[in-house]
Amino acid sequence: MSSFDETEAIYVRELGIDDIAPVYHLGEGLFTSDLYPYLYRTWDEWEVIGLYNTDPEYCLVAETDGELAGFILGTIITKASWTYGYILWLGVSPKYQRRGVADKLVDKVVARMIEDGARFMLVDTDPTNTSALKFFNRKGFGNIRQHIFLSMNLSKHEYYGRLIDYEHQKAERAGYRRSRPAIRARKPDSVANEVVLNPLVSESQITEEQSPI
Repeated sequence: MSSFDETEAIYVRELGIDDIAPVYHLGEGLFTSDLYPYLYRTWDEWEVIGLYNTDPEYCLVAETDGELAGFILGTIITKASWTYGYILWLGVSPKYQRRGVADKLVDKVVARMIEDGARFMLVDTDPTNTSALKFFNRKGFGNIRQHIFLSMNLSKHEYYGRLIDYEHQKAERAGYRRSRPAIRARKPDSVANEVVLNPLVSESQITEEQSPI
């Protein structure tokens, strides 16, 4: 099922396999750790591939002027007697913002979820994303519930320090092994101060020991 608006030329359809890479790259530019460092979900290719495999009917893309304008990825959650529609990701290319792309994507996915029995819609966003909050409020989402996320800088954890020390020591040992001169077998006419090979160590073992790690 698709919708086409002749006025704004926004075409909404289901996500296809050829859309996975473009959608991923668009999201990569929108959901950055610099903008939203505390998003509980991490944007990666598996977000797109996983939802495409499990919920293709709720994964939609919008095209305009023959280009990817935006996308929406959602799922259905059933808990006891409640069925929830859940919008996980909504992204619009900066080039096509304020042209109704997000409206059409949300309207289409909500209609599909109602048809599939959803009676409640959920969406979440970073609290600093004021434009998203205004948009979803305008679309009828409200009843905000705060969910507190706590964070820890693991670079200050004592175990992190021990791990770094261990890695440094490991690297130093590896560098020492690589820098040692190769041991040569003693020749019959060699001088007295040449090193004699341990007869209990095979040539293959010596080669392996001296090779770079």
